[in-house]
Amino acid sequence: MCGIAGLIAAKGPVTPELLHTMTDRIVPRGPDSSGHWISTNGQIGFGHRRLAIIDLTEAGHQPMHSACGRYTMTYNGEVYNFPELRRELEAQGKAPPWRGHSDGEVLLACISAWGIEKTLEKASGMFALALADSESRELILARDRFGEKPLYYGWTAAGFAFASTLGPIQATPGFANPVDTQALACLLARAYVPAPLSIHKSVFKLPPGCLLRVSETLARTPQDSAPQVERWFDYGAQVLAGAADPINDGAEALEALEAALGASVKRQLVADVPVGNFLSGGIDSSLITALAQKATSRPIKTFTIGFSEAGFDEAVYAKAVAKALGTDHTELYVSAQDARDVIPALPAIYDEPFADSSQIPTHLVSKLARSQVTVSLSGDGGDELFGGYNRHIQFPRLWRAMARAPAPLRRAFLSTLGAMPPALWNGMSDLARRRRSAWFGDNASRALKLMARSTDFDGLFDSFMDDWALQGSPLVGGVKCGQRLHLDPRLSALGLEVQMMHADAVTYLPDDILAKVDRAGMAVSLESRIPFLDPEVTALAARISPSLKFAGGGGKAILKQLLYRHVPRELVDRPKAGFSIPVGLWMRGPLRDWAEDLLSEQELGKDGLLDVTAIRTRWARHLAGREEATQPLWSVLMYQAWKRNLSAA
Repeated sequence: MCGIAGLIAAKGPVTPELLHTMTDRIVPRGPDSSGHWISTNGQIGFGHRRLAIIDLTEAGHQPMHSACGRYTMTYNGEVYNFPELRRELEAQGKAPPWRGHSDGEVLLACISAWGIEKTLEKASGMFALALADSESRELILARDRFGEKPLYYGWTAAGFAFASTLGPIQATPGFANPVDTQALACLLARAYVPAPLSIHKSVFKLPPGCLLRVSETLARTPQDSAPQVERWFDYGAQVLAGAADPINDGAEALEALEAALGASVKRQLVADVPVGNFLSGGIDSSLITALAQKATSRPIKTFTIGFSEAGFDEAVYAKAVAKALGTDHTELYVSAQDARDVIPALPAIYDEPFADSSQIPTHLVSKLARSQVTVSLSGDGGDELFGGYNRHIQFPRLWRAMARAPAPLRRAFLSTLGAMPPALWNGMSDLARRRRSAWFGDNASRALKLMARSTDFDGLFDSFMDDWALQGSPLVGGVKCGQRLHLDPRLSALGLEVQMMHADAVTYLPDDILAKVDRAGMAVSLESRIPFLDPEVTALAARISPSLKFAGGGGKAILKQLLYRHVPRELVDRPKAGFSIPVGLWMRGPLRDWAEDLLSEQELGKDGLLDVTAIRTRWARHLAGREEATQPLWSVLMYQAWKRNLSAA
């Protein structure tokens, strides 16, 4: 795992000092060593920070040059099937004289032998890379299938820059790219900035499964001449291919899933450094942990954190699962103050504003894990592949039921239900003795109000993911997020559930979940690995029938059945709760002064982008308990904190 950065200079040569300045912003991503490379004409420069995971010797040092002399690469990630790729090269007689045994060396040799597109298609792993081709005189940027590893690029005063995060790009001479109002609108709506946007104008995220070719000449031209992004992996096409060859038999699906996921976990346990597992006690992390423990001869290290606040503590479930599996378990109960102490560091950890409040516990558990291991496996991705979010089940079911009623009657009925206080929904759930998330009532009320005014399912899905959909825009001029969340029409025949899962997999998963895990881990030099996103697992998940995923009226049914083979059912058979902390309560209490400072009229009005009245009104309603507005206000607070941190840098 590493951090990468580079520049094609607009004028003057790239210097080692400039590259060091850029990579100094990503030292935690690669604390073990650093390196740089500058082309012979001084036009292109690469910088690299290394966190050594495979081949800890100098043979794994980067930037790395191909044996043929054509390519230079700086690369962040892990290719788990590199031993198989190495053997394939050797069998074809295309292997160079090997210098070491790193996956990066194998990846570069594959590119030399097969070209970039074929290599990317064969590679199983997570990666973001930059490749200088001395023959075509172009720079190639590429990112993994689902966006596990980040990659930014764009035009600045210094030229065309790229990096793992925004920090190195912001460190280029004369950087003054303003805030992109579209990106800001999306951040405030969804709690993250969606690809290809970044918070800065003329700087972009390379979307997952894509590559970009930039010539030296083009890189010195304005961004309105920007090259087209090429897609090398299309998850929608994989879902369609799976549906054309479905697995409908439960027993067959279970055997295939255990084999594929088990093989993925086994591959991802390979490292020359200690490896452990995040364990929340939920379905996904428990299953990954169970398969990891099965693949090893000694107790695997597992990690979880707990909170004492009622409704927010999952550590007790993780402990029970760990005991059942026999792992070497470490749990840490953190106080509210411990969690709040992380908040001032968030703008530096996420150098683009990011507002999923589970970023705090994710960072804390990453820090805990890093005290004992350098790599940790995670259960992320299971929800998107197997229907784990409540909206995957409840929205299609309610929409189909309501669609049969005349529109005026439907709107009146849903509006009446939506007007019921969230506390009433929570109370009914409690009376039914159902375990629920802390935000169940608020989400139910909001969903019903949105459904009452939606004319199509696409609009409902997009508006539900917008935290300001019922309130209007929090930006001056009413600017709204222009990147609507659309269901892929190619998948319409497969059902709303499949369309929603796909939409989450290509938007929410890379831009929120994977970004959160990457930044939280890299801030403490911890590599996170995601076995669910192995290509064989995702292809198999696409083949498994929705009837097996949603059997019994709930999501992830097939995952639960597989987990029951390893863990007693009663330990994990409970509703999804998420990884949350009581930020909303803290904003009314110990965080109130901090929040009030950032949400003051003076601070909100500084850049002229935020609608001061709209935000102050919602803040007042939240403080008075008339509205649960934690998430939309947290998004504003994270933007304000990021802006203040940037101006102080």
